[in-house]
Amino acid sequence: MINKQLILGILISFMCMHMAIAQSEIEQQIKELSTLKWQWMADKNADSLAVLFHDKAKFVHMGGTWGKDREVDIIRGGFIHYKKAKIHEVMVEVLNESTAILWNEITLVAVVGQNEVTNPFMVTEVYIKQNDNWKLADLTFSKLLVRE
Repeated sequence: MINKQLILGILISFMCMHMAIAQSEIEQQIKELSTLKWQWMADKNADSLAVLFHDKAKFVHMGGTWGKDREVDIIRGGFIHYKKAKIHEVMVEVLNESTAILWNEITLVAVVGQNEVTNPFMVTEVYIKQNDNWKLADLTFSKLLVRE
């Protein structure tokens, strides 16, 4: 007769392994989506960004905080052109199957108004899953004093 504790242990191990694999897959999806977002920003692809951004998303910049419509309009109009984000480090924390937080340490080259600027940032991105699609719910730029 097989030990019930052994069977229970095997089942728990299998469930933990399945959860770890699912979490790893979500982490990879979020990393890929974030990379794609930076490319869309560089390309001024406002239509794709409008689909990615949650309707209630907030964007926190050095110059203020605003919602989805204004962010899309700013990108579409070229007031901020995110020319290149050089990504130095990426960390993802999956909170559950529908919420993930990504942190990027980047050096961002952007044109703001008529001025090209380069700044080091820690960027926080909060993603939520809505109708089987990941949506960006928050994008916060925190300027770093120095990049080590």
